[in-house]
Formats: sequence, structure tokens, C-alpha cells
Amino acid sequence: MLRENEYHASPGITTLIVVLTGLVASVAVLVWSLNGQRVSGIVAALLALLILTVCLAGFFVVNPGEAKALQLFGEYKGTVRSQGFWFANPFLSKRPISLRIRNFETTKLKVNDSRANPIEIAAIVVWKVVDTAEALFEVDDYSTYVTVQSESAVRAVAQSFPYDSHTDNEEALSTHTTEVSLSLQKAIQERLAKAGMEVIEARISHLAYSPEIAQAMLQRQQAGAIIAARSRIVEGAVGMVEHALEMLSRKGIVVLDEERKAQMVSNLLVVLCSERAASPVVNAGSIFG
Repeated sequence: MLRENEYHASPGITTLIVVLTGLVASVAVLVWSLNGQRVSGIVAALLALLILTVCLAGFFVVNPGEAKALQLFGEYKGTVRSQGFWFANPFLSKRPISLRIRNFETTKLKVNDSRANPIEIAAIVVWKVVDTAEALFEVDDYSTYVTVQSESAVRAVAQSFPYDSHTDNEEALSTHTTEVSLSLQKAIQERLAKAGMEVIEARISHLAYSPEIAQAMLQRQQAGAIIAARSRIVEGAVGMVEHALEMLSRKGIVVLDEERKAQMVSNLLVVLCSERAASPVVNAGSIFG
């Protein structure tokens, strides 16, 4: 696998001064040789001018947030990351590559979650190039590679989590966003590492049930919420009834047999678990009437 290595280019300003000085000197020698009809001087001056002109192709600029990968006749020689004006072998090709942080949003993908429910999901991926050699030479087009591999990772992560959690400790796409984002970032990084890229952040930007089952899933969620609320109400009511019977017995306010206890429990549960406010009934006769 090809890895990035640093190329030590020469300072551009210093080299440019030397080249320009050589060009001026060569032109002066050429004029002097033409006036004196000195063939050897003319040939030498023309050769110097040709060499110095070719050297002008060796100058290049590296902008902030950019790098230049240098190749000599197809062979990778190194990368210049330092911004500025530089000079290198004029026969080196200099391919620019951006080192800036980039982001993109995947298309809305239709996949099945871990419970085989069809859902729609999309994600935002923030990434950058960290190894220019791998990005340029290990894959055909690294930008396209990021897009395809990110969508593949989103599908894999979506299939490993349920849309909704049915227990307290179960991680789900809709409720555990931090855990899902970390899992997604790891999955994408594993795919992009071989191409010299780093995933800075990955998070879900769109999540919904597919339209054909959205209504049914909404009813299911509502039913689950109602059941959970009722369970909590019943649990609290039973505790309150237990506490009431215990206090009545401990303080000796009234002595109830098992049948009366059962009736009292029934009445209290009806009052506590009812959706509507209870209507009190005043008993003017016996308390057991």
C-alpha cells in the first residue's frame, strides 16, 4: 500500500531570482555572441536559455488547506503540504488535493431495521483527507468512494439497531442518538481508512418509518405508550392501597376482615386507576351497608 511521504521542495523566491538572473545573463551572452559572430557562444547561450525556460515549469504554489502530490513519469515522489511558493524538478507533475474538512448528506435510504421494519434513513458525514498518496492512488475517485462507502455503512448500522426500544437497556435508532452516531462513525471510518481519509463526525439527519407502515407504527407506538402509562399507574395504585391498609391496621382505626379488605382494595383501585375523577357516595347507614 502506497503511503504519503514528504517532498522537500526548494524555496520558490530564491530559485526564481537565480533563474531570472541566468536568463538575463544568457540573453546578454547571446547578444554579445551575435555581434561577434561567435558560433560557440551563440549555441551555449541558446542552450542556457532553453534550460532556464524549462526550469520555469518547476515553480508551483501551495495554497492554505491544500497539498501537491508530485510524480515523475508516473512514479510517486512525495507530497508538499506547506503553503507557499516552491520549486521542484520541472518534469514532476504536480497534482493538487484538498485537505479541507468536507461534509455531505447521504440520500434517503430505504432499509430494514433489526426487526425487519422498513425505515427511511439519511446521515451527514464530515471527513477530510489525511494521507494524500492513499487518497489519490489507492482508489479511483476518493470523493465517489466516500459517498458509496458511507451509504453502505449507513445501511449496515440501520440494520443492526431497532427503530424503537422496547426495554430500558435496548439501544435504538430513535432514542440513542449518541451511541448510534458513534457506531456509524466507526463503521464509516473502517471503510475509508484504506483510502487515507478520516471521519470527523457522522450523525443521522433523517429517520422515519416508510410511508406504507408509518400509520400502523404510529398506532403501535401510541398503544405502547398507553400500556406503559397504565402499568405505571397500576404500580403506583397498588403501592398506595398497600400503604393505606398498613396504616389502618397499625393505628387500629378500623378492623377489616378479608372480605371487607378485598372490597376496599377494589374500590381504591377503581378510584386511583380511573381516567375520570371519582364521584363520592355518602353512606348514611352502617359502614358495611
